[in-house]
Amino acid sequence: MTTYGRLPVAFTHGEGAWLWDEGGRRYLDGLAGVAVNGLGHAHPAIVETICAQARRLIHVSNWYENREQQTLAERLCAVAGMDRVFFANSGAEANEAALKLARLHGRRKGVEAPAVIVMEGSFHGRTLGTLSASGSRKVQAGFEPLVPGFRRVPFNDLDAVRQVGARDQTVVAVLVEPILGEGGIQVPDAGYLKGLRKICDEAGWLLILDEIQTGLCRSGAWFAWQHEQARPDVMTVAKALGNGLPIGACLAHGTAAELFHPGQHGSTFGGNPLAAAVGRTVIETLEGMRAWERAAALGQGLLNGLRERLHDTAGVKAVRGRGLLLGIELDRPAHAVMRLALNRGLLLNVTAERVVRLLPPLILSDEEARLLTSGTADAIQEFLAS
Repeated sequence: MTTYGRLPVAFTHGEGAWLWDEGGRRYLDGLAGVAVNGLGHAHPAIVETICAQARRLIHVSNWYENREQQTLAERLCAVAGMDRVFFANSGAEANEAALKLARLHGRRKGVEAPAVIVMEGSFHGRTLGTLSASGSRKVQAGFEPLVPGFRRVPFNDLDAVRQVGARDQTVVAVLVEPILGEGGIQVPDAGYLKGLRKICDEAGWLLILDEIQTGLCRSGAWFAWQHEQARPDVMTVAKALGNGLPIGACLAHGTAAELFHPGQHGSTFGGNPLAAAVGRTVIETLEGMRAWERAAALGQGLLNGLRERLHDTAGVKAVRGRGLLLGIELDRPAHAVMRLALNRGLLLNVTAERVVRLLPPLILSDEEARLLTSGTADAIQEFLAS
């Protein structure tokens, strides 16, 4: 079906931060499968885990105990500071689980029609529930009627959250991305997440953080909330957890971890032995390379380099980011930058119409980071001069 506007290139194989097309041309991957391939392509530990686990057991129903899933749950909860986890196949499914937890929480408080505060510019998925929660008319258009129960406020505005809570007694949770990804790499003010944590504690709401794009070391910490020590009640991850193999997870802490009971939620494929084994290897590899430190250092270097190259370029409004989530906002629609970059052997994309987005793999070398900086700046300057 015509759901993608694809660029005219097909890849045959990859290694590290590089991909090769059918003609043998090499491309530097500055997108990492949209923050999925955090360990790059064909990482030896991932390849070995896939092969070894596939020889033993790929799938078994969740009606039975699954040691690979249990091991991953323990490792993931340990690095996340959470108590329990539900495994799904994608970020959207993880967010659906989180929304169901919010409704269960509200019902237990006696709220008949629980509502969740969500943010303008947010993106939480393509299912009916998650697109209804998202703050983008582009993903919602044509799919009405939307799922009810969401109260939308501006991102990075604590007063707006307080005002909705003061006049709407049906609110039971706040759902937010720590950094808006599809919304244009919008980094909130220092103290924003901690402020949300305080509001939720005072109101008895769940704080739900969508860390699908920010999590697993990309922001310069295991999870972006750790920059402010604003631990959520519920957190969702996916993308980098499988390094390309589909897996998502909804984690919960405290009373939120006890809301689900047998029969209230499930997944046929979620957390199967193959996906769980790969997820465990991802966690172990990130730990071994201290990936959060590498992402912080690489990201700051990229940010500095891009600002230096583009600071006096007419048409560049802002260069921003945290860790290896970087955005260059232009003063006009910028989708043509993707093709110009492709012509230069560089993969990146454009989000929120005007923001050139970089989400490179965490295994990027210093030299590759320099190539990414120069290639991105060259493509942007060529676009703005045209």
